Amino acid sequence: MTDSQLIQEIKQGDTELYSELMRRYQRKILAFVYHMLKSSHMELMAEDLCSETFYKAFRSLHSFREVDASFSTWLYTIARNTVLSELRKHRSGTLPLEESGVVPVAPMEVAPEQAILRSERVHMVREAINNLPEKQRSALILREYDQLDYQEIADILGQSVSSVKSLLFRARGSVKIQLEPYFYEPVFEDLRGMKNR
Repeated sequence: MTDSQLIQEIKQGDTELYSELMRRYQRKILAFVYHMLKSSHMELMAEDLCSETFYKAFRSLHSFREVDASFSTWLYTIARNTVLSELRKHRSGTLPLEESGVVPVAPMEVAPEQAILRSERVHMVREAINNLPEKQRSALILREYDQLDYQEIADILGQSVSSVKSLLFRARGSVKIQLEPYFYEPVFEDLRGMKNR
């Protein structure tokens, strides 16, 4: 059954089918919300805001019009707006870590060297993405993690397709500049030096 068919059935009263829509999009929306919250160190709220997104979508499903956007685009827009609203609220009353009730947990076992290096690289890439301005970060997450096309991203961000391409170009360039010092290979420089001799 397609999203459209499910939505029609739900609008006609079979609300239990909404769980199927949630099943289809929950992981993607949760990942998107998580990445948006990461730069503000609020990723622990990701599940709550993901649930809030689906609740808002359910409450507004009667007003959803497929001619305006696909269900996934509409859902990502709700998720983005929910996160931005939470971030605005949080900025007006930030709690220190000690007062937030969050207890950092140490890993249970020591990982092998390769796992540590990989984890370090993943962390650096995430930090580079987190340092991007909000629209660049959202565009990059939607394109690279969620594999959305330019038009879908444009609809979610309220931008034109060419603006989205520009946001992605600047985002990738910024991430590259941030990561170059960490992934610089002196071996290649040595080889270039040998070639010039």
